[in-house]
Order: sequence, then C-alpha cells, then structure tokens
Amino acid sequence: MSAKSPPNPSVVIDQLAALGVLIRAERKRLRVSATALAEAAGMSRVTIHRIEQGEPSVTMGAYLNVLAALGMNFSASGISDDSHERPLTDTSGWLPVRIYLADYPQLKQLAWQVQGTDQLKPREALGIYERNWRHIDEAALLPRERNLIDALRLAFGDADAA
Repeated sequence: MSAKSPPNPSVVIDQLAALGVLIRAERKRLRVSATALAEAAGMSRVTIHRIEQGEPSVTMGAYLNVLAALGMNFSASGISDDSHERPLTDTSGWLPVRIYLADYPQLKQLAWQVQGTDQLKPREALGIYERNWRHIDEAALLPRERNLIDALRLAFGDADAA
C-alpha cells in the first residue's frame, strides 16, 4: 500500500496546470502527437495526458523527460526554450553571420532535416525559407523572424517576394 500524498497548495496546482499548458502548446506547435512524445520521453501516452493536465501525482522526473523531449529547459526561475537564452534586440535590417535555429521558430520547423548543427549560414536559411514558403504561417511569424527574412531577401535578392 502506497503512502498518501500530502495535500498540494493551490499555488502548486496552478503552477503545474500552467506548466501542462506550456508543454501541450509546445507539442502542438511542433506538430508532435502525444504518442510520439510519449515514445521520445520513455513513458505512456496516458502519462503525457496527465502531465498536460498538470496533475501533481506525476513525478518531477517525468515532467523533465517531457521537457527534454520537446527541446525545452527547466530552471528554478521558470521554463525556457533555447531561443530565450541569448538576449535578442531589435534586428531590423541586420543580417547575422550565423543564424541560430532556436531563435527563429518557423525556420527551425522548416529545417527539421538539418542534423548535427543548430545554426545556418544566411544563404542556407534563405534557401530553406524560399523552398518551403508554402509551409510558413505568416500570421505566426515573430517580428525578429520577419526582420530576418526581409534582411535575407534584401541581401541576396528577391526583396519583393511574399
């Protein structure tokens, strides 16, 4: 017979629910099924569902496995993904030498086949955008990603497209 779990304060319940919402949103954004995430995290689909509901009975290790499988990080100060680790400033008209995939969510999604690196050269990034433009959700483009696309087109031509 297992020991009875201690009661959870409402603030803990609220934080777990918020964490579950973030996890579900990231899974949906990446278009990953609950079954695929469960396999990647080494747990059942039911446990994924319980995590997305913010249930306190799920172990912290299970939550962290899911965060890792989604490419998210956990810190004592809160949840983050790699794109928030580097400070981002206004980059309108600026073209970086290396483009970090984690900083540009749509590019990261389009460049799923790129293995062994987390960055691209500007021409590579423009090529990926141009070849896969039909898959871009223009309404969901972050301002910094829109600025990057504009700068790439300005630097390498095709400034009038899309």
